[in-house]
Amino acid sequence: MGITFLADVVDCGALGTLVRREAVEQRHDELAQCTRPWALIDPANGAALEALAPDTCLFIAVDDPLMALQRLAVYYRRQLTPTVVGITGSVGKTSTKEVTAAVLSRRFRTLKSKRSFNSEATLPTSLLRLTPDHDVAVLEMGMWAPGEIRFLAYLARPTIGIVTNVGPSHLERMGSIAAIANAKAELPEALPAAGYAILNADDPQVLAMAARTQAQVITYGLTPDADIWADEVVSHGLEGIAMRVHQGDESLTMRLPLIGRHSAHLALAATAAARALGMEWDEIIAGLQSDHAQLRLFTVPSINGALLIDDTYNAAPISTLAALNLLADLGGRKIAVLGDMLELGVMEEEGHRKVGVRAAEVADLLVTVGPRARWIAEEALAAGLEAQRVIALDSNEAAIRTLAPVLQMGDYVLVKGSRGVAMEGIVAALQRRTREGES
Repeated sequence: MGITFLADVVDCGALGTLVRREAVEQRHDELAQCTRPWALIDPANGAALEALAPDTCLFIAVDDPLMALQRLAVYYRRQLTPTVVGITGSVGKTSTKEVTAAVLSRRFRTLKSKRSFNSEATLPTSLLRLTPDHDVAVLEMGMWAPGEIRFLAYLARPTIGIVTNVGPSHLERMGSIAAIANAKAELPEALPAAGYAILNADDPQVLAMAARTQAQVITYGLTPDADIWADEVVSHGLEGIAMRVHQGDESLTMRLPLIGRHSAHLALAATAAARALGMEWDEIIAGLQSDHAQLRLFTVPSINGALLIDDTYNAAPISTLAALNLLADLGGRKIAVLGDMLELGVMEEEGHRKVGVRAAEVADLLVTVGPRARWIAEEALAAGLEAQRVIALDSNEAAIRTLAPVLQMGDYVLVKGSRGVAMEGIVAALQRRTREGES
């Protein structure tokens, strides 16, 4: 619980914190050992602050710290006038947020939410980082249950909303794809008439949200039916992608450092937001080519000269298939290390087996980790991948022991699994480390 760290809050130099009224009394003995002064302030009693030392840590007593934080964020947000861009979708929210912020920052003073701060507890902290100097805020909006995105939109008041896709992530909780689509549609539904709903035209569930918003709709995708669309998408492996982008009578060819063909959708969503805000093409291209436009997928030198593709942040069938498509574009021996994909509900087995079919087409060696990932291995075998090239394991430790002696120069090793299975541990263990005295 958070109250366990009250003394640390004081000693680390915090100016104040929201606490339940009874929390300070519960931790009083620990707080008495702090070297800095602290004081319990009850707003209901109108306690005076004038007599306190300037460096006093204030414990502001409230009935519910989370609700108080949200109310504070609502009040503060309404004092400022940035254009807020909200982003949601089953996968790709954080990547879309990073690319969109990179593009918009070419013209506007832009705030973006940290990491995946996209919940009712973390989005308010992003709002409280706004200043009067910010023109734009790009905020990710996640979903745990129906109504949550609607509530996040109430907090943030977006005028632009981007919906990336609807997929089986969180299907275990939500029960059906239709329920997930309804939850994601809460963002376009919350937009004002003067706003913009930016929708992925390649996803029928997302495209249908055009009928559920009063905002102006801008669609993007790889079909000419979209308002902003791309063709001639070519992956150059780890060197990025090239594509031709169209809007109306305008067409431009771009070479971008974004990795994988699926990154075309990231670029198109960001482009749509930028065009809605009146940005010119040269600004957009510069933003898409900036160092800030690539996130999550990292390449890490491994032992024996192999190269690890670290895509361990999270996994769902659609994102894992995209990662395998990237692996297919690379030279050398291709090794796929794939772990369990969580929260897929009734589509759990089907989702893993779809990945197995593609893995059989791409991988020279497939290593699966976890009980669910065994479906990937089974389907890869059924699809024709030779048995000696498929290894199904139960733990990250077993994967490390298996991979370490077989990696060699020129290998590309994709490592991907859901956040809950912590496959970043495999990357850390296989990462090449410079020995002492080695140049």
